[in-house]
Amino acid sequence: MPDYVLLPPDCPRWGEREMRSSGLIMVAEVVSPSSKHDDRVTKVGLYAIGGVPVYLLLDPIANTATVYSDIADGAYQAKDECVLGETLHLPEPVDFDLETTLFKD
Repeated sequence: MPDYVLLPPDCPRWGEREMRSSGLIMVAEVVSPSSKHDDRVTKVGLYAIGGVPVYLLLDPIANTATVYSDIADGAYQAKDECVLGETLHLPEPVDFDLETTLFKD
């Protein structure tokens, strides 16, 4: 279960709480000491295979924000990263400049 999900009102669902990943717009994870391997490695592949167009990884441990996008062959092809405190552009379908200062420790 992601820390944050951006979805359209008509996102296809499996049940009351479960959304189909292919209908999501973006997921975001905030790295903690107990989740760092899953968030940094495992979930990058899972969200791409699931068809989530944008994956935002906020990593206060590494002091970075990373956005993955442009899925092809079940993997993200584009990756953009900044230091927390800088602005990170979230690509289509989000198309938003995210000020990451709020995520600094």
